[in-house]
Amino acid sequence: MHSLTFDNQFNNSKLFFSKSELSKILSCYSVGVSRGSWKDYAIEFQKNEANFYMFKNSLTLPDCILTKSKILKKNEIIFKLNFYNIKKNNFSQIDDLLIILKRNNFKIIK
Repeated sequence: MHSLTFDNQFNNSKLFFSKSELSKILSCYSVGVSRGSWKDYAIEFQKNEANFYMFKNSLTLPDCILTKSKILKKNEIIFKLNFYNIKKNNFSQIDDLLIILKRNNFKIIK
């Protein structure tokens, strides 16, 4: 019988979205799905960056990219939004990024 060993370096090697961040992103994504704006998503994790891609069609380029980046020199986390190839400013909180995304993409339905 073989036992699996986990390397501590593996657990800390990639930047991830926290549970609360991912919950907020998926909540925003689900509203876009219900409106027909998006049909698919993908998540990519790298050493100093985590990306959440939203697609209108899985065969095309992403319509929206939410990025969480770690700046090594300052040891801080920033969030970026690329929405239809328009780059938005850097945000320190994910809530600020999602407000911009909701404002640009969603209309209030009464």
